[in-house]
Amino acid sequence: MLTATLTLEDVQEFLKRLTATIELDQLNVDAMPPEHFATAYNDSMWRTWRHDHRAYIEKLLLTTDAMPPVMLWQLTGIAIAYEPARVGNIVLELFAEVVSGSCAEDLGTADRFFGRLIQEMSGQRKGNSCHGSAQASILRWLPELDPLRIARDPECGYGPLRVR
Repeated sequence: MLTATLTLEDVQEFLKRLTATIELDQLNVDAMPPEHFATAYNDSMWRTWRHDHRAYIEKLLLTTDAMPPVMLWQLTGIAIAYEPARVGNIVLELFAEVVSGSCAEDLGTADRFFGRLIQEMSGQRKGNSCHGSAQASILRWLPELDPLRIARDPECGYGPLRVR
C-alpha cells in the first residue's frame, strides 16, 4: 500500500496534539475530588512531570523545520509498518529518559529525538501494518486520554480517565 510521506506539518501536528492532550489530562485531574487519589499520590511531582513533558515537546516543535526529508521518509515507514501503540511505547520511553535527565545523549532537537526513535524502532520486529495512512497512524502513537500513562501508576489510584 502506498502512503504519502509524512511532512514537517504532520510531525508538528503530532507534537501539538500531544502537548494539548497532556494539558487536558492535567485539567481533568485537577477537576477530580481528592478521594479519588491514593494517599501516596504526589500532585506536585505529577504536575511537574506533565509540565516538563510539555516544555520538552515545545522545544522539539521549535526545531522540526530542521528535520531532513530522509528522516520524514523513515518515519513514514515506521508509521505504516508498526502498530501505533508499539511506537508510542518507545516514544514514551524516550520522553521519560529526557525529562528525567537519565538520557546520556542530547535529544534536544526534533531531528535528534526522531532519529533516536528511528534507531530504536529498527531493532523491533515489524508487526501488522496499520492499514491506514502514515498521517493517521502517528496521531495514534499516544492516546488522547492520559497520554503519559500516569493513571496507570499505582501511586495515583484514580485509574483511567474517561471522556466526560
